[in-house]
Amino acid sequence: MHILVIEDDRTTGSYIAEGLREEGHVVDLVPDGRDGLIRASATPYDVLVVDRMLPGIDGLSLIKILRGAKNHTPVLFLTSLGGVDDRIDGLNAGGDDYLVKPFAFGELSARIAALARRPQIAQEETVLCAGDLEMDLIRRKVSRAGVEIDLVPREFALLEHLLRRKGRVQTRTMLLEAVWDISFDPQTNVVETHISRLRSKVDKPFDHELIKTIRGAGYRIEG
Repeated sequence: MHILVIEDDRTTGSYIAEGLREEGHVVDLVPDGRDGLIRASATPYDVLVVDRMLPGIDGLSLIKILRGAKNHTPVLFLTSLGGVDDRIDGLNAGGDDYLVKPFAFGELSARIAALARRPQIAQEETVLCAGDLEMDLIRRKVSRAGVEIDLVPREFALLEHLLRRKGRVQTRTMLLEAVWDISFDPQTNVVETHISRLRSKVDKPFDHELIKTIRGAGYRIEG
């Protein structure tokens, strides 16, 4: 494999690079986030090993930029930040796996191999559908049965989340975390209010409802 290691600690970076080369991989090692971004953007690597705390551009920002540019190279975050929130931040930024320092090289190697075995994302969806409902993510347009529906940004985000998980129940907690970035229950009816508003635009004017309430569980979009 061709692997890019972005690590500013010289000792750690050399240790990783030498170990991977001994296994037969081609390894590029850079100590700076900005240089790492340039390398990762220009070269088709098989896996990226990225430290979170980097000079130039931090690891999270680096991967967010790559994902925004449709670069889906598997990413293993390697960092001393081992808290649950830190791991969540890394995965939400576009990381595929997270290994906390200090680490065993054998585990690092196994995780890299596992990432390389994952099927690559062929193409990101730009149009989401459920029945006669259509959401164009590029044009930011929503229509049903050919009738355009005007949604405010939060309603659009809520509908997009449901459409990406069509047929699967989404709990109130899931929606709070995904749409409002709230990791605790604020004891408000913000989800229920927005679901009601969304239904008034997406379901009420039409023959049948797509957004279902699953009693005691959450919500699901069908179609």
